[in-house]
Amino acid sequence: MSGSSSMAAMKKLVQQLWLEAGLNHVKVSQAAADLKQFCLQNAQHDPLLTGVSSSTNHFRPQKVCSFM
Repeated sequence: MSGSSSMAAMKKLVQQLWLEAGLNHVKVSQAAADLKQFCLQNAQHDPLLTGVSSSTNHFRPQKVCSFM
C-alpha cells in the first residue's frame, strides 16, 4: 500500500470514528424495555398474533366448483 493510499484510508477511518462518537447511545436494557412496550402496544394490530380474517386474506385457497 502506498503512503497516500494509507493516509486516505486512515482519514476515512478517523471520519467514521468521529461519526460514531457523535451518535446518541442507549443502554441495552432501555432499548429492550422500549421494544417490549412497543410490541405490547401494537399487538392487537399484528396479523401474526391475531390472525387474518378470511375475507381479507388474499392468499386463502380458492374455492373450487365442480359439476357432477
